[in-house]
Amino acid sequence: MDISNNRRIAILGKTGVGKSSLANTIFEEQRFKVGHNVNSETTKCQAETKGASGGPITLIDTPGFFDTDRSEDELKPEILRCITEFSPGPHAFLIVLRVERFTEQEQAVVNKVSQYFSEEVFQFSTVLFTHGDQLPDGDTIGSFVRANEPVRELVEKCGGRCHVIDSKYWNNDPQEEYRNNRVRVTEILKTINQMIEENQGRCYTNEMLQAVERRITQEVESIRRTPGNKTEGEMRREAKENVFMWLWSNLKDMASNALWGALFGLRGLVTQVITALAQTGTAGGRGGVSLQRAAGVALGGAMQGVMRGLNASEGADSQGGAGRNASGAYM
Repeated sequence: MDISNNRRIAILGKTGVGKSSLANTIFEEQRFKVGHNVNSETTKCQAETKGASGGPITLIDTPGFFDTDRSEDELKPEILRCITEFSPGPHAFLIVLRVERFTEQEQAVVNKVSQYFSEEVFQFSTVLFTHGDQLPDGDTIGSFVRANEPVRELVEKCGGRCHVIDSKYWNNDPQEEYRNNRVRVTEILKTINQMIEENQGRCYTNEMLQAVERRITQEVESIRRTPGNKTEGEMRREAKENVFMWLWSNLKDMASNALWGALFGLRGLVTQVITALAQTGTAGGRGGVSLQRAAGVALGGAMQGVMRGLNASEGADSQGGAGRNASGAYM
């Protein structure tokens, strides 16, 4: 599968904000299972690809690892799954919030984003509000954002990029253009395409994601040498699963905060995780056991440094992110 022209969009947010419904609305078909109660149907990272003008789009629906009440045992495999699915890196992040009264829980989500996202991640991010039917008649998302200082500060970090959608009530409403999902999705994709252009086609990446992508590529080549008639897509899916199992085997003892910070580019944490990943060989199956043992030794030596790095790096930002503009601001 050629990933060079594929726009990869990661959808982030806590459980219940409507991430899966948003993904289905963008694709205009039911690719992602939607929960109908407070419990999310998304139990692990799911990626789906669809052809579109300008090249295929991959949407990556993530579990609610913004949730403040998730245990370490729940969070770590989800973060590692996302590391695998994000590889080699998303072109865009959609940070999903609900249109509603801004509670302590929503503030905690914004705080977590601000704490663990590097400046470079914000350069690739757009804030997207769901449940737009909660907007008072005649209001736009701009007025909602301006009335909420924490939200306004988050949108400003994202270069002013902000949109709203409603996956239930705005599907076929030609009466008011602003409250029409077809119009809203067009505007969202326009903002993402403009952001990709401003980023010169680059995806967000870091050394850890690059190392994982190298592992996936190596594993695909190993699978290709075995008998069978698997497609490129099937081989890449198998390779990703093998790499995920390898990551889990070697990083399961690492704190979820350290993995989270490394995924989103905090200095120090990326370097320490790379220490555990910079081994040779294939990720799974063939020869994977000896690789896991070798990586385990490297991880054991890095663990104390990782935790020191976490304490020193919380809230630290990587360099970059300058020059953002307000494309799609307060739509």
